[in-house]
Amino acid sequence: MVERLLQFLTLSQALPVKRQPAARTRDFFEVYQELIAAKAQEQASRCSQCGVPFCQIHCPLQNHIPDWLKLTAEGRIQEAWELSQATNNMPEICGRICPQDRLCEGHCVIETAGHGTVTIGAIEKYLTETAWENGWIKPLKPRRLINASVAIIGAGPAGLAAAEELRRFGYRVTIYDRHDRAGGLLTYGIPNFKLEKDVVSRRVQRLEDGGIALKLNTEVGRDVTFGELRSEYDAVVIAAGTYKSRNTEVPGVQLDCIVPALDYLIATNRVGFGDAVPEFESGSLNARDRNVAVIGGGDTAMDCVRTAVRQGARSVSCIYRRDRDNMPGSLREVANAEEEGVRFEWLTLPQKFLGIVNVEGVRLSRMRLGAADESGRKMPEPIPGADFKLESGLAIMALGFDPEDLHAMLNAPELALTRAGTVRVEPPALATNLDGVFAAGDVVRGASLVVWAIKDGRDAALGIDQYLKTKADALREAAE
Repeated sequence: MVERLLQFLTLSQALPVKRQPAARTRDFFEVYQELIAAKAQEQASRCSQCGVPFCQIHCPLQNHIPDWLKLTAEGRIQEAWELSQATNNMPEICGRICPQDRLCEGHCVIETAGHGTVTIGAIEKYLTETAWENGWIKPLKPRRLINASVAIIGAGPAGLAAAEELRRFGYRVTIYDRHDRAGGLLTYGIPNFKLEKDVVSRRVQRLEDGGIALKLNTEVGRDVTFGELRSEYDAVVIAAGTYKSRNTEVPGVQLDCIVPALDYLIATNRVGFGDAVPEFESGSLNARDRNVAVIGGGDTAMDCVRTAVRQGARSVSCIYRRDRDNMPGSLREVANAEEEGVRFEWLTLPQKFLGIVNVEGVRLSRMRLGAADESGRKMPEPIPGADFKLESGLAIMALGFDPEDLHAMLNAPELALTRAGTVRVEPPALATNLDGVFAAGDVVRGASLVVWAIKDGRDAALGIDQYLKTKADALREAAE
């Protein structure tokens, strides 16, 4: 039993136990083991309870982190969980996949003082897993039923968070999604070794048990029109995500076995579900016995390299044009990948893909960092005469994602978009220029983190609630 807080001077940081690389690379089970109760309480007691909680400030959801760490340290686990889920619709998912080293833990006061951060993500995961085990998490129960309905386009984290909040308010909610399973990139984009899929499916089942309707295999713009949704429902949320892979103009990119990252990850996750995936069975989306090159430096690139290792690749290389310090992905994921045998080619840039029909290799240029751009990041520039060849029978392009052509997809040319093709909204309600239409998640901010999508979904739900209440009041006044 923890007797007092502020234990960071006497207790060392203890990260969750990781499975050894030799064992974990043979399967797709999660890498990190669960904290036990005593260890969660001990590590929570290291929190300094600082007057300015930078961990909370740097959490997109503004989670009450010091408060639920204090409750955990005191053994008040149910109260700690209740507080953690008050601001987060999926705390056990964020605890698994958030880049805590760039968010809450990266700004922990005792971390900056050299004592090692409080392991916030692991404790967040522990609290909600304990809640599931003890039956504290119940089906949604609206406070009261409201005679108004909302359609949500997209069953990813933004859409699911918006749906939960709207149902909690009492609205009738229907989610439309083009895929055969809900969850968006939680289901099809993130590998099992970071997020096992039963963690997602039980969240979805809870929403269904609470009265939220799911219409899967239903693409808005093909199976039902955007106009029909606007006519049938009192409000609409666009939460379609960003699924269009960014292209490159590198010569040879048209060769076979050069594939977008998302195609590769979706195929792997479908195989994990037991689905038949012809492209995987034919080998075009399977890394087994191949030299694999992944182009990119974000979290998606890390997902790809670590997936390729588990598929039995002969070798796996990550090609990134900047250095480790300027990498956008989580450094913990980089460390995990290195432990698993991934080779990082820092400061390298593809100049040409080599091959006749299938890709056989890639010619790379060594780079150095030059002057900083407007964002303050140093720009890579090639080193003359420093080209070299890397053999590769499968190249995976992980260069990021852009929104699809929303005007064409929704047949809604009147919908205001930004120059980047994302939906233009007015914060904080996230209302679009169309009456009763809101938007949330990556389709608004571009490819981003799950935690930001959850925040957007919650904000859109609040905006819709206010919009519908104002509309109802106006109708009442007009009738009187």
